[in-house]
Amino acid sequence: MSYNEIFQHARASGRTLLTEVEAKAVLEEIGVPVTKTRLARSKEEAVRLAGELGYPVVLKIASADVVHKSDIGGVKLGLHSAEAVGAAYDEILANVKQAQPSARVDGVSVQNQARPGTEVVLGMSKDPQFGPVLMFGLGGILVEVLKDVAFRIVPLTKRDAAQMVREIKAYPVLEGYRGMEPAHIPSLEDTLLKLSEFAEQAPEVREMDLNPVLAYKDGLLAVDARIVLEDAG
Repeated sequence: MSYNEIFQHARASGRTLLTEVEAKAVLEEIGVPVTKTRLARSKEEAVRLAGELGYPVVLKIASADVVHKSDIGGVKLGLHSAEAVGAAYDEILANVKQAQPSARVDGVSVQNQARPGTEVVLGMSKDPQFGPVLMFGLGGILVEVLKDVAFRIVPLTKRDAAQMVREIKAYPVLEGYRGMEPAHIPSLEDTLLKLSEFAEQAPEVREMDLNPVLAYKDGLLAVDARIVLEDAG
């Protein structure tokens, strides 16, 4: 299914927020590496998909109504067996039902657990005056705490992408501070350029949030993703 078909399906369902499974399919289409993610609509399906993907796996609630999945117990990490997956599936649904009883639930996403890396965030939002604006910074909760981010107006040039990565205060972390694995800077720059091109080609996208993206010495991997469409009107 192409990203245009995904957008049409979401709007036909009365949604502007894509599920994580849908958002990752969009990113994969435009060339951004993502963790393999499948949607399970039952506990049995979750166990089967986990076996196909290979352990360890991560389970996350799949709902357009749940924005901060981990805050309500909608994420389970490091699952190494069918028994653990089955128990996690039931627990996630129970947590979400208790925290957000009215949330529409599509199921639970099953995905490979990525190896640790440096967490960065890449995003896009629309400014009323300037249009699409890209953002880059450290990822995870650090983006909210430190607010160490860089912005550029779309379309980006290669020089823009290079400057964005290097102008954050935490850039030494990406270089491999105190023995940490360095990030592959060209991959970060290339992904910013891909998001810039996508923002131009898909004006129906209002927001994108790739957080975290795990940066490695040999590339990167988007672990979680959020895409919001413009209202149909």
